[in-house]
Amino acid sequence: MAQATLKVILLNHTKSPEETIAHAAKLCYSPASIEQLKGTVEKSDNEKFVARLLQLGHLSPLEHAIFTFGIEGVSRACSHQLVRHRIASYSQQSQRYVGERRKKEHETFDFVVPPSIEASGKREWFVDKMREIQDWYDELVEVLGDSGEKSNEDARFILPNAAETKIIVTMNVRELIHFFSVRCCERAQWEIRALATEMLRLTRAVLPSVFFKSGPNCVKGACTEGKMTCGHIEEVRERFRNL
Repeated sequence: MAQATLKVILLNHTKSPEETIAHAAKLCYSPASIEQLKGTVEKSDNEKFVARLLQLGHLSPLEHAIFTFGIEGVSRACSHQLVRHRIASYSQQSQRYVGERRKKEHETFDFVVPPSIEASGKREWFVDKMREIQDWYDELVEVLGDSGEKSNEDARFILPNAAETKIIVTMNVRELIHFFSVRCCERAQWEIRALATEMLRLTRAVLPSVFFKSGPNCVKGACTEGKMTCGHIEEVRERFRNL
């Protein structure tokens, strides 16, 4: 059995993101040349300036700073939710070119076990089903006739949403703020919430002037979920203050 564990690595980000954001914002209001602005920005207190931009709601300059994450140990169910955020770039491990055939006896493809299944006492039952699916997958690869992409591309149809995937994601800062507001919320599915929370922790360490109040909408204001509220606003706020 190969149970997957969430892992998020910050692979890269815009060098001096506050300077880049400040440069873009000041250009909107200044008659100075870009070169002159560059000198001014490099000598300025950009942390305070960027915080003021957020207060004013002038968010388009945030789109010039980007973060790139390497993500593994998430399910295909999670990645299907992730790619719905369309203002981003994605590169995902292919089930066509990367086969899932068993390499050792009793081994399976990597997969994610939902906490609810663990809590219900059905973990071993779930693992047994993954082993069965592995058997069916291997059988299909054999029947379809070769070990390359042609057999993989159709055999993969039998793999479950639980199958682990790896994905590289690049988002700009403005989109990340929106992503965190939606996916860090208690109403979000548990797996993508854990992913978003870890991404927020990594970005906050690099760019606290922007991300210090990021998280679900209730972190910086009222809950926006109406009757669907989790009812634990103070607990959620405390959790994200101490992230």
